[in-house]
Amino acid sequence: MSSKDRILARIRRAVPQPGPDTPVAPEARVAPVAPEIPRDYLRVHGARTPRERVDLLAANLAEYRALVHRTDEEGLPLLLARLLAERGSRTVLVPPGLPPYWLSAADQTPVHDRETSTPRELDRVDSVVTGCALAVAETGTVVLDGSPDQGRRRITLIPDHHVCVIRVPDQVVDSVPQALERLDPARTLTWISGPSATSDIELDRVEGVHGPRTLEIVLVGAQ
Repeated sequence: MSSKDRILARIRRAVPQPGPDTPVAPEARVAPVAPEIPRDYLRVHGARTPRERVDLLAANLAEYRALVHRTDEEGLPLLLARLLAERGSRTVLVPPGLPPYWLSAADQTPVHDRETSTPRELDRVDSVVTGCALAVAETGTVVLDGSPDQGRRRITLIPDHHVCVIRVPDQVVDSVPQALERLDPARTLTWISGPSATSDIELDRVEGVHGPRTLEIVLVGAQ
């Protein structure tokens, strides 16, 4: 018996089946309706003002070793230019829908993502700047959904330096349940909690294994 056969057999045992002599109407020959899943868990842990929500997000992002910066709309281009310069970046990957003024003060050579771009080509890019779909304060998580200001998933996983811009407080929710209600499940979602990192059995931390080694978050809102 193959693994597939064993799995299907378990499914058949778990789903009630009519007996051989039980008449079944054609319209009833459909998969049984799944039982209602209880949703009685807490949707959010505590009440927060918008400012408290953003402060919690910033604290949790920093706990995950992301570098957090704050600015207003007017100061965003100069801040992005400074972050790229301090990194020593010569090239920056630009999603197709990134607002042009974001990088209006940057001196780096823009690299536009193309379907023909290979992982090796993307790996040679120094930095990538994107927006986001939203962020979750309680978990310090940034969610990307492939919208034009974020681009395809691979452009945020291959370059070693990712600068992600979050508009606050509009793009910040308290909890994962609240985030799921605002996200489109049909889109490709990338959930990011800090820079890429992993540990071996001796708990030696290695960063940059399956994503950027450095994650910088820019919170854009009234100062």
